Amino acid sequence: MRVSKTVRTASIAAPAVLAQTQSENAAIARGLKRQDPELLDHLIELYQHRLLRYLLFLTGKRDVAEDLFQETWMRVLVRGAQYNGKARFDTWLFTIARNLVIDLSRKRTMSSLDEMSEGDDERPFEIAISDPSPLEHFQSREDCAEVGEVLLTLDSTYREVLVLRFYEELSLEEIAGVTRAPLSTVKSRLYRGLAALKPEVEKIRASHSIKEAVAL
Repeated sequence: MRVSKTVRTASIAAPAVLAQTQSENAAIARGLKRQDPELLDHLIELYQHRLLRYLLFLTGKRDVAEDLFQETWMRVLVRGAQYNGKARFDTWLFTIARNLVIDLSRKRTMSSLDEMSEGDDERPFEIAISDPSPLEHFQSREDCAEVGEVLLTLDSTYREVLVLRFYEELSLEEIAGVTRAPLSTVKSRLYRGLAALKPEVEKIRASHSIKEAVAL
């Protein structure tokens, strides 16, 4: 049986990439334990856009997201010694941010992100996901902004999983770690979130088609 060159290259590259990632995580862990200010500046520069976007989707308010953004990095500085480098740094970072959102929600007597609607069934709601996801249909900056508006209308539990999966490209297992939810629950929220998002995205696409037709 012949193995293609591409497959052989991929099989060799994967362990190398994993080893590099683990090495980088270990270096970050050592730097955070020393409270290295240069490392923190580098991490902020590297992750600031992703972190703020995540907080914006969770809170739906820029001023709140920006306050929590600052608080998240303060936590990273103060509690950096807790990061052991075994997990990806971004998953640890998002976990800190998420916990701050939950703390703020409780202070404001808002419902927890972990509360599901009454009578919700946690069994996976199976829909076809072999085709490109609704988020992947929108590549331009303008379209992404419109999809972001649609996401903000979804239930926070669905919105969070969609953002972590398709914007941050975390695996389902990593999302389960960030949200502290069982893998089956993460899958259920992903499927249900896509199901809720799809018709709204299709409305946007139809609207674009009509505008293009009128312009012609």
